[in-house]
Amino acid sequence: MSPLGYAALFAVGFVAAVINVIAAGGSFLTLPLLLFLGLPASIANGTNRVGVLAQNVSAVFGFHRHNVLPVRWAIIVSVPAVLGAAIGVWAALYVPDLAFRRILSIVMLVLTLTTLLHRNMKGEARGEPRSAWHPTMVVGFFLTGVYGGFLQAGVGFLALALTTLAGLDLVRGNAVKVFAVMLLTILSLAVFAGTGHVHWPAGIALGLGNVLGGLVGVKLAVLKGQKWLEAIVTVTIVVFAVLLWVSG
Repeated sequence: MSPLGYAALFAVGFVAAVINVIAAGGSFLTLPLLLFLGLPASIANGTNRVGVLAQNVSAVFGFHRHNVLPVRWAIIVSVPAVLGAAIGVWAALYVPDLAFRRILSIVMLVLTLTTLLHRNMKGEARGEPRSAWHPTMVVGFFLTGVYGGFLQAGVGFLALALTTLAGLDLVRGNAVKVFAVMLLTILSLAVFAGTGHVHWPAGIALGLGNVLGGLVGVKLAVLKGQKWLEAIVTVTIVVFAVLLWVSG
């Protein structure tokens, strides 16, 4: 890979991380770039997770520093997410994904738009959020983990839909999202790396851009607040759901 390729990974990684932290779907920028630079699909899938992990580590640090991360709630919902990721990452190594992505594009669009636009979810959160042990949260984050382990791209939309359904505002919901995705990515990256499906130089270049983008994304999410995030998330949902459907 040329120096220009590594520079492109750094730059696109920065932009993708900002998108991922304030909404989701940044991997729809990084995955095509990795493929364009000549990596096989399975290696691009694994390499992309180096950057995803880097951005989420930096974002978790940022959200925690701003005191908007409900740590106990995030840990509880991350348990089924990680268990689901164990199944999803196995499937990613053996199962074709086109039909799976198209089905998920519909589910993602309907579920996320419904929860974000519901009148009870406008403005600030509805007091105390729903219990993290609620069956909807357990099953929902388990399925989110399956998808995250399988494809990664767009997983944040599903996590945001669940946190919004639980009654968290989008600032705290984004904090929970990056925490859960961080943990499930640790597992999936370990599997991809262990089976030789990671191009580490490309992953490091991507990760450096992701770290910086993650920190910028946290500042935007915290400073701009709920109303701005609702507009950004709604727009990106529509765009990336269409991309998820047409990508092959």
